[in-house]
Amino acid sequence: MTVPFPALLPTYNRTPLRFARGEGSWLIEENGTRYLDLTSGIAVNALGHAHPALIETLTEQAQALWHVSNLYQIPAQEKLAEALVAETFADTAFFTNSGTEAAELALKMVRKYWYEKGADRPTILSFEGAFHGRSTGAIAAAGSEKMTKGFGPLMPGFKLLPWGDHDALRAALDETVAAVMIEPIQGEGGIRPVPDQCLKGLRDLCDQTGALLVLDEVQCGMGRTGRLFAHEWAGITPDIMMVAKGIGGGFPLGAVLATAAAASAMTLGTHGSTYGGNPLGCAIGAKVLEIVTADGFLDEVNRKSAFLRQKLEGLVASHPDILEEVRGAGLLMGLKCRVTNTDLVRAAQEAHLLTVPAADNVIRLLPPLTISEDEIAEAVDRLDRAAKTLS
Repeated sequence: MTVPFPALLPTYNRTPLRFARGEGSWLIEENGTRYLDLTSGIAVNALGHAHPALIETLTEQAQALWHVSNLYQIPAQEKLAEALVAETFADTAFFTNSGTEAAELALKMVRKYWYEKGADRPTILSFEGAFHGRSTGAIAAAGSEKMTKGFGPLMPGFKLLPWGDHDALRAALDETVAAVMIEPIQGEGGIRPVPDQCLKGLRDLCDQTGALLVLDEVQCGMGRTGRLFAHEWAGITPDIMMVAKGIGGGFPLGAVLATAAAASAMTLGTHGSTYGGNPLGCAIGAKVLEIVTADGFLDEVNRKSAFLRQKLEGLVASHPDILEEVRGAGLLMGLKCRVTNTDLVRAAQEAHLLTVPAADNVIRLLPPLTISEDEIAEAVDRLDRAAKTLS
């Protein structure tokens, strides 16, 4: 008997959990079982599940207008672009539906910039452990064998550097380099922050050689580190930045932000999107941005981050056979494991706590930015119980 191919393409090894609804920091299964969610849809649900202000915005906009072609002016899109420009380094924004789409535009923007200048600068530098999405351009930039195997020939023009190797970076970054593409904090790569002084040095090297600096803040942006964007801690600005995940609070939305100089070659007809910047997504994005930039919101993220780190450091000290160190910044945290990280993910799940694995044997902790201090304490208690089961 032939086994039928699944109706749903089997590209995910899905955990057998079926969630029916969400409330703040909690996900509830169809049978009513509640799980404390430290994944936020992998840093997507920045304001938690079913945030009242987002429900109100979604409902109001859905009753007015969902989609209209980019052949016409879209006031909600203009409003969000103006707000992002006002809050960031950028002079301009283009809206996408995802981080992967944002990565593709960032790559096109870099290529077109140097093409219009008539310069032969074919190389984009990127780093081992990076994750920029799953399109052919994005996987070529990351260079991971896991993602690239079987999908060649890959887009040329990328040079992959060891993460944290300053000498290799200095040797590679010359006048033939078009851009450097980097995450201020690697998420999929194992919650590995780039130190502030290294980001400053990278900005200086790009300025010296003329290379563009492209930051991927898809996972670490939108308030997750306690600043609106992670690079702000280093006091630098990029030329191009990719944004997604948290900006839509759960609604598919992404953006590329850029300086006028970096974006100058992207003229009429050079890029487009059917759904990108639709009224529904942009209305929600504007509300998310309004909430995250409101007085005191990021102060609270920083306060809760310090509390979470303190609790996690205590957890590591209590389980030296299971855990090695705490990594990350803000509410983008990681626990480096001594046991197999997926074992701890499963044990936490048994304690009705949701986490997500990453490379380098790390589990990621990505709670909603709205999580309460009591919920943080409860989450660490459940991690403690999970670690005890593995001991």
